[in-house]
Amino acid sequence: MSEVKQYCWHDVIDSDTRDIYQSYERVTFIGMKPAVLLVDLYNLVYEGGSLPVKDVVKKYPSSCGIHAWNAIEPTKQLISLARSHQIPLIYSTQGTNRIQATNRQRNVVHDNSYEIHEAFQPAPTDIIIQKERASCFFGTPLIAYLTRMDIDSLIICGESTSGCVRATAVDAYSYGFHPVIVEECTFDRSIISHKVSLFDLHHKYADVMSLGEVKGHLDLRLGAF
Repeated sequence: MSEVKQYCWHDVIDSDTRDIYQSYERVTFIGMKPAVLLVDLYNLVYEGGSLPVKDVVKKYPSSCGIHAWNAIEPTKQLISLARSHQIPLIYSTQGTNRIQATNRQRNVVHDNSYEIHEAFQPAPTDIIIQKERASCFFGTPLIAYLTRMDIDSLIICGESTSGCVRATAVDAYSYGFHPVIVEECTFDRSIISHKVSLFDLHHKYADVMSLGEVKGHLDLRLGAF
């Protein structure tokens, strides 16, 4: 698994550490009833444009800068792929209460800050959940939606890898769903946090796949749909 494919973390995780995790080797997969979960792709994340994060956060502390913008096109492809296979799409965004998902001290918001970015506009049939903490499961009806649709796998993308994506993936695994994280469609303010989090999640809780791998699995398993 980790030695056959060159994952994004290979330049920050040394070979000794990868060897230590050999006991987590397994066959990766997507179940027969997946849903796509798009975590926190709201306007606040894209403020300031596609600048380096160290520059953009001076004015927009919640922005993920270039990393967010680099993930737009792959995420749009993932959404199109899901729609072509009639896979349910679930979006999460921050709730309207004053409780926050993290301990960030500066977080200037506007009326449309937590609206889904225009590149990923939900369809009327898509589900939008509001959350107050990092995990999309905590205090939300997400499990009820997944159970009602008989979902067995969650294809997860969005931000941030080390925060809300990680918390959601761990909870998905804990609740018995199979989490799959799409590498190109997931991002963080910190490249190191992004890569290390994907390494850890891949070996313990989720299957990290490229967009191409996801497409291959869906075309193979769900092509008849």
